[in-house]
Amino acid sequence: MFRPKETYRDIIISRGSGEGEETLDLKSSQFTEGREKTIHPPIESHWRLRFPEENKPASLRKPGIKSMLNYPLRIRDSLKKLGKSKSLRVVLEGVHDPKDEKLIDSFRELLFVEGHLTGKHNDYHTLLRFLRMRDFDFSKAKDTYVNYLKWREEYGVDAIPKEFKFEEYAEVKKCYPHGYHGVDRYGRPIYIERIGMADINSLVQATTIERFVKYHVSEQEKTLNLRFPACSIAAKRHIASTTSILDVKGVGMSNFSKPARCLFMEILKIDSNYYPETLNRLFIVNAGNGFRMLWKALRAFLDARTLAKIHVLGCNYLSSLLEVIDQSNLPSFLGGNCTCSDYGGCLFSDKGPWQNPEIAEMLQLTSITEEIYNTESNRGVASEEAMGTGQNEDSGDASLTREEHREHEDTKDAGKTEAQKIQALERALVDTNKEIQALKTALDSTKAVLERLEQQIKALGV
Repeated sequence: MFRPKETYRDIIISRGSGEGEETLDLKSSQFTEGREKTIHPPIESHWRLRFPEENKPASLRKPGIKSMLNYPLRIRDSLKKLGKSKSLRVVLEGVHDPKDEKLIDSFRELLFVEGHLTGKHNDYHTLLRFLRMRDFDFSKAKDTYVNYLKWREEYGVDAIPKEFKFEEYAEVKKCYPHGYHGVDRYGRPIYIERIGMADINSLVQATTIERFVKYHVSEQEKTLNLRFPACSIAAKRHIASTTSILDVKGVGMSNFSKPARCLFMEILKIDSNYYPETLNRLFIVNAGNGFRMLWKALRAFLDARTLAKIHVLGCNYLSSLLEVIDQSNLPSFLGGNCTCSDYGGCLFSDKGPWQNPEIAEMLQLTSITEEIYNTESNRGVASEEAMGTGQNEDSGDASLTREEHREHEDTKDAGKTEAQKIQALERALVDTNKEIQALKTALDSTKAVLERLEQQIKALGV
């Protein structure tokens, strides 16, 4: 299987109509004055995929996916197809670079001290994205991250995947062709838009700007939580960014109407501020003279690091695409050999590893494992806090003399009475019972997933 070697490019953008491409050095560009940024390598390079240290105490490790699959034996053995040297957990999480780990631990401590660790969205991957976004400046990264949490809460992002129904999906696809289609040679998901075929007037009749933006957010969440993990399993290495293609054939200044500008600016703001470092590279193809004029205006809104990921190409773009994308994953309208005729076209298919039922089952099981681990951890903390309160008070009282003890008992706050200690323990027990019920539900779900996996493997004759 072809495994391309990732190389780091100079900060150069190619552009032109195909007959001799021109280049633009960003360091001398008028649009980057006063806002140069460090150009980081692809975000996947922050993970060194090797097997975790064997000498790490088992009690400190989260339960891996294979430990959940000891029964039935056939399912466990079927996971060997992922590779003997890499567990599913390593592929999904990656082994962190020690230098980055120290930086992120320090950043997490800063957030904790200032009360910004909410228990959600503070994983290694998320914090690394925001640190990279602000060139590892803790103060700037903290402000951006806090704004991100505030936006998620106000916009109700966590509820969107469950509650938001985009019924106008098919109609929107017709007037604004876009979608995910396959993976590049490295294993990253490919996102494609045919901007030149977009009919903004029809789009705003089929939906509203607000609903389309909410749909866009739901797709971003799906990419983070499903597409990237599924691609990681399929590629047997950590995947954390996309390769995008914009077909701008026929696009010019006339296409940049007021509704189009509103939509572009809103999506740009969301992607830049709340989903940073998720783009590996962007190919803009079929760029004619009309688009070049528009591009001069658009690139003023982009920083140097984003511009460094963009290749603006003319009509002779195919060789550039084929360097990073196999022809089988490239739609026929871009010079590939895929039509997805069964789905009404490539941009309707959402083709990719995330559609593989077996991979979906693995991800579901991984999610359940994480839920069980977090529930057990939270239960342990709650119990220790409740018991620790009583023990600390008893040891404190024992160190007093009788005289001091009487005086202390007379002035003790009502909140430190034995009755209130018991109430605190009772509350902890109620919380523990709730968590036990959640554990039972998660284990039932695990059993159902395992049974379905076993049936699928039997059907395949593995």
